Amino acid sequence: MGMGVDPAAFRAAMARFPGAVTIVTTLTPQGRRGITATAVCSVTADPPSLLVCVNRATGTCQGILETGRFAVNLLRDPSGDLAMRFAGAGGTTGDDKFAAGDWGADAAGLPVLADARVAFSCAVAETLTAGTHQVFIGQITAIAQGEGAALIYEQSRFHRLDPI
Repeated sequence: MGMGVDPAAFRAAMARFPGAVTIVTTLTPQGRRGITATAVCSVTADPPSLLVCVNRATGTCQGILETGRFAVNLLRDPSGDLAMRFAGAGGTTGDDKFAAGDWGADAAGLPVLADARVAFSCAVAETLTAGTHQVFIGQITAIAQGEGAALIYEQSRFHRLDPI
């Protein structure tokens, strides 16, 4: 139940909230699925887990619901083109999104980006429906770490995270 906040005003305010740029992936019997997401955060270190919000209208969401597994790939700079591809720019969908990027697989077969800043493999521990999105809490089953500066999204633009 909303409290009178206009959705456009909410989106404009959230554009000021910097977020790490990730690609959330899963593997279904129909192939790989993935989306760009900034709604990702840690939940707890014991057990190691994270939270990700995925639009329920996506094949990625349906794939995670079906398989109970997903990976979160934190992009590094420069990966803006890849982020836009997985956000649906250019109309690319489904497994065709994976034609760009150096994709491999974790031990469970989940798509992981070889040059990700960090890639988390997860098993769904809990799920919650929240409006247009599904909230997944994933227990982390594996972590692969890379190098480079993290890619950040704020004010509808990509930025590099640099130390001050």
